[in-house]
Amino acid sequence: FLINPAWLPVPENSDRVVLRMDPGVAFGTGDHATTQLCLESLEMQLTDPPNSEGGVVIADIGCGSGILSIGALLLGAKKVYAVDVDPLAVKSTAENLALNSINPERLVVAEGSVDVLTKLIEQPVDGIVCNILADVIIKLVPQMSAIAKPNSWGIFSGILVEQSKAVCDSLEKHGWVVATVLQRKEWCCINARRS
Repeated sequence: FLINPAWLPVPENSDRVVLRMDPGVAFGTGDHATTQLCLESLEMQLTDPPNSEGGVVIADIGCGSGILSIGALLLGAKKVYAVDVDPLAVKSTAENLALNSINPERLVVAEGSVDVLTKLIEQPVDGIVCNILADVIIKLVPQMSAIAKPNSWGIFSGILVEQSKAVCDSLEKHGWVVATVLQRKEWCCINARRS
């Protein structure tokens, strides 16, 4: 990925996926270690997506600026359902989607959390990205598990390294298998799959 601020011209000869962003007040400029780890994890998941009829459908819980949702769409995800409890994040996600010239039908964004997401999705999702905080992730694991397919994958971040064991334990208790724990600075990103 090349994160390109909206106010700068897009480079003409980049071999990267250009993601245009104006984060406004929402979290997700691409500068934070957790955002970088999530984008790298999305790249790994979506380079060789699982066989999903008609394409991969993803849930982005705590979407912030929409950077992970838009990144997933640019990598070929069919559709993303994104939620955030902050109304400014919802607005920012919609604006950033337009900046990237993506069909708005491919991203459903709403204010709320997993309970709202449950009402939006038509069927369980292929993947979940959740870059919020460890204690919130632990609380949401049962609800996130309920919207996942038996072979869904998950990318969980916003987690300090010393909190990773508690998050991994919670995921494993709810039927997830932790594949990798990536680390950058004091932060980590957990990649897991339903067992």
